[in-house]
Amino acid sequence: MRKQLTAIITSCSLILSSCGGGSSSGANGGDNGAQTPSPSPPAGTARLYSDPSAESLTVTDVERVISLAVAEAQARNLPSTIAVVDRVGNVLGVFVMNGANLSLRIPDAPGGPSSNTDLQGINLPAPAAVAGAISKAITGAYLSSSGNAFSTRTASQIVQQHFPPAPTTVGLESGPLYGVQFSQLPCSDLMQRFGSFGARALIGPKRSPLGLSADSGGFPLYKNGVVVGGIGVMGDGLYGFDPNILDVDNDTEEFIAFAATQGFAPNEDIKAERISVDGTLLRYSDATVAGLRGGAVQSFTALNGRVGNLINVPGYSDGSIVAGSVFGSEASGVRAATAAEFANRDAYILSDGSGTNRFPIRAGTDAASVATPLSTDEARSLLEESFAVMSRSRGQIRRPSDSRAQMTISLVDTHGAVLGIVRGPDAPVFGTDVSLQKARTAAFFSNPRAASDLAATNSPSVGMFLASARTFFGSSNIFTGQHAWTTRAISNISRPYFPDGEVGRAPGPFSRDINGFNPFSTGLQSALIVGNVTAHVGFLLGGNPDTPARCTTMPDVATGQNRLQNGIQIFPGSVPVYRGSTLVGAIGVSGDGIDQDDMAGFLGANTTGLRIGGIGNAPPAMRTDQIEVTTSGAKIRLRYIGCPFAPFLGSNLQNVCQGL
Repeated sequence: MRKQLTAIITSCSLILSSCGGGSSSGANGGDNGAQTPSPSPPAGTARLYSDPSAESLTVTDVERVISLAVAEAQARNLPSTIAVVDRVGNVLGVFVMNGANLSLRIPDAPGGPSSNTDLQGINLPAPAAVAGAISKAITGAYLSSSGNAFSTRTASQIVQQHFPPAPTTVGLESGPLYGVQFSQLPCSDLMQRFGSFGARALIGPKRSPLGLSADSGGFPLYKNGVVVGGIGVMGDGLYGFDPNILDVDNDTEEFIAFAATQGFAPNEDIKAERISVDGTLLRYSDATVAGLRGGAVQSFTALNGRVGNLINVPGYSDGSIVAGSVFGSEASGVRAATAAEFANRDAYILSDGSGTNRFPIRAGTDAASVATPLSTDEARSLLEESFAVMSRSRGQIRRPSDSRAQMTISLVDTHGAVLGIVRGPDAPVFGTDVSLQKARTAAFFSNPRAASDLAATNSPSVGMFLASARTFFGSSNIFTGQHAWTTRAISNISRPYFPDGEVGRAPGPFSRDINGFNPFSTGLQSALIVGNVTAHVGFLLGGNPDTPARCTTMPDVATGQNRLQNGIQIFPGSVPVYRGSTLVGAIGVSGDGIDQDDMAGFLGANTTGLRIGGIGNAPPAMRTDQIEVTTSGAKIRLRYIGCPFAPFLGSNLQNVCQGL
């Protein structure tokens, strides 16, 4: 009888997990009478996803990619730095042409040098361009999958203050992945470093020296339709972004990198320009095959030592060319989960190269702060239910249309400790670190200690943003545990206009003013980690020790651990988890559209409550969509989550998050 009852509860949970996902206006409105769908397939039955094909870059491939880039650089008379990485960010080779400009300059703020903050306006000497090239290559590899090919030009389009960025689009909301550039950080405790698990280990995902890049000149590399890495080129010394998507640039770095993808290009159908967000097609490349100038490509042996040289990059490469890892293999650090690790046969996890799950599902570590921490069974249920929602969802950024969404799902406790990470087999790699950032962001700002932790950092800018938030909300008690915060809500107050996109408004309290904003200085997000990034750049330049694998100067919540060990994220895709009105953790999701990410975590928490009871989403009265702010005489309500209108494959359900 007990087994039958458990089966009935589980079945109900799976059915209701498909009823949740709805309007973009919030998550606690009235019931809209949605139909009940058929149940999701139970864990352990037929697979819904295919495993990635076993493809990788060989040494010969890497040499060919570099040779193609060199030929185009010679034809365009721009000696350049060329970096090649595999899909999990291992640097496979860095080649510097003779006479290359190895300096790196970051653009000034819109208001000019007097408005510069954080990373804006920095001029870095040689060999800082190497950091830019590696970051571009990692961006092309990490943002792409077998269902979508994104470049650094694509990244530029989706991280700026208006989407799409152009003089004529002022007044539109900010880019859907606004803030993603401050992920994959060199200080992240999730991202691996060169030499981790052994000097030649190719365990990823690896960190990026400057986070993700919005500077044209970075592309993914493909073999037989499978993303196997990325190429990045720096030659002009300027590490910037494109503020006008409406014109067609003649960008020399982009042409050089684009030339290197010939023979390693994605299928046309998955390029960014085939994918739309809010009715706008994304952009892949302004460089074209017809515009290439490179002549005969010389062998790498003929180039190395004559036209330029492979170089050693501290913390990234020993100066040789190596073959890339096969994504999905144990050696890559991303592999299929065993039945003991995760019940759903489609799940992938992060591994240490020796068969050990780096982030196994476990109970909460925060008994010193929470009376009843999450149990292992509760953690498992939260991840399983969120994964089940993902598996039924229609992807926004994947081709062909009606492909299943693929994401990474992270769970943390109130201390920010990881209680488990699972992912779809072909989910973009960038979502691994981002999902953890999102989870920690939701857990942190929902925590009673958030304000005091912010006040205790050694950055005056962080204290300024906290003071601004107290003024903005008219409360000295903001961020002291009264409200449940999602990253969608944090995104509302992290934009250079509040409400987002309404020109002439004051900035949100966690944002820089528009005259002080560009993608290198977003506000609280960048202020928290700028010291880590500059310390790492100093390390690359040979001036100081490397940044620790721990972002921010937050106070320790436990010895050697803070709540934001890989920084914060300021675009949607997370929910805090509660036991009654007590915070016990948070779920972060990343890898598809932001509404799809939101839905997977929100419905996962909801159906966990139905399945096992005791935990779930925040009580509606605590959610941030109950906060109303008066600005310029108008009352503006914050958001909590947003869900796709009709999100599920094989179902006509609509507004599935309403009433939950």
